[in-house]
Amino acid sequence: MYVILLTYERPLADIDRHMREHVAFLEECYRSGVFLASGRQVPRTGGVILAVAKSREDLETVMQHDPFVRDGLARFEIVEFRTSLHHPALARFADPGTRAARDAP
Repeated sequence: MYVILLTYERPLADIDRHMREHVAFLEECYRSGVFLASGRQVPRTGGVILAVAKSREDLETVMQHDPFVRDGLARFEIVEFRTSLHHPALARFADPGTRAARDAP
């Protein structure tokens, strides 16, 4: 599983002008099953995406298509992690051999 951290490199006015195109990219990645959750950082200095992919390299390729990245509006960092405990709702995305948290709703 991966956490992608986007950091804005341009003023928010520039970010907002490109938001529709960025959201279309996000929607495409949700449809393909790569993205699980996304949203703005607080304070609004970038974004966070929870993702799954076959490899880090595959995910780096996906992120190169993000209009924010492609157009120099943001940079990204990918943090890979292995699940050891997960919410039952995420079971199909968790690493093999890990377990669901007990008594999670």
